[in-house]
Amino acid sequence: MPTVLRQVIHIDEEKCDGCALCVPSCAEGALQIIDGKARLVSDKFCDGLGACLGECPQGAITFEEREAEVYDQSAVVDRLKTMGLEYVPHSHDHDEGHKGGHAHEAHHAHGPGAFSCPSAKTMDFRTDTAASETHAETSARQESELRQWPVKINLVSPQAPYFQDADLLIAADCAPFAYANLHPDYLKGKAVVIGCPKFDDLDDYRQKLTAIVQHNNVRSITVMHMEVPCCTALLYAAKDAVETAGKSIPVETVVVSLRGDIK
Repeated sequence: MPTVLRQVIHIDEEKCDGCALCVPSCAEGALQIIDGKARLVSDKFCDGLGACLGECPQGAITFEEREAEVYDQSAVVDRLKTMGLEYVPHSHDHDEGHKGGHAHEAHHAHGPGAFSCPSAKTMDFRTDTAASETHAETSARQESELRQWPVKINLVSPQAPYFQDADLLIAADCAPFAYANLHPDYLKGKAVVIGCPKFDDLDDYRQKLTAIVQHNNVRSITVMHMEVPCCTALLYAAKDAVETAGKSIPVETVVVSLRGDIK
């Protein structure tokens, strides 16, 4: 594969904590968490536009100019297919921007004309669920198992009485909508906090969860997150909180598919 002098990303492994927030920001699928660290899978997948810059809370991602493989759009398409993602051509000439290797100043679109990240991919389940509507109408009404308020990670108080001697459920915002039986299967008898690491500050989550663990005798933690890469940051935040607090608390992971199944 020919190489050229161009801009590609550089990941400082000392700073990277494996939070995975950078992974969905790379529409080409060039980033992957390997052995607990974000890695550039191959130079040929990095387009040099820099969409991942600014997504790392630790400041571990920068640009460097070096000899690297030429960006290969066809290879990206093949890689995305293996990941179950779609490729939609950019509205501008994508290849031209990479010949000089300095296209990182350009805007990296995430709307129409960009690759589809699974966390933002448009999917329509209406035809698949229409057959179940009659059954749903005749089913018994499910009572709420919620025992507290508020539930947002950023709003709860670490000293709230419902955290003391509690089994704690940390859930992604989307999980209750995707998994229909969350209340009886996972919320019953638990205290709960919810959040979305894609749009909130992960450091704030770590600090709040650490305070909850430090101030209370939390017996167990269940992290329920969606299958999309950015959502796994909830699990890292929970594990960091337990480690920082110096506690020994079992942490269970429950992954929900986009169709609402437990994976």
